[in-house]
Amino acid sequence: QVQLVESGGGLVQAGDSLRLSCAASGRTFSSYAMAWFRQAPGKEREFVAAISWSSGNTYYADSVKGRFTISRDNAKNTVYLQMDNLKSEDTALYYCGARVRARLASSDYSRRASYDYWGQGTQVTVSS
Repeated sequence: QVQLVESGGGLVQAGDSLRLSCAASGRTFSSYAMAWFRQAPGKEREFVAAISWSSGNTYYADSVKGRFTISRDNAKNTVYLQMDNLKSEDTALYYCGARVRARLASSDYSRRASYDYWGQGTQVTVSS
């Protein structure tokens, strides 16, 4: 069983920055693929960013490329999402996901079904 706890959300203005954190339980965190998804009211949960177990590969949705950066610290069992130049359309509940099964093909990192565990989410609200 893996537990994920997100933090760092808040209310900011357009153009501001936030850093989200996701703390994970589990002794083999370094072997997990990790991802951030988000869900706005009335919309489906959508992919934001993902990172491989070794941090060698990162993946981003086109809508956040160049503004968001995903990273991980395996010594702290934590994955981060640095969000810069925030826009009103980034407003959503942000979820952290972990995959503990076999490694993913590159094309599968953006699929919600690829992840086995989810946190409760942290709210990000961007006012324009």
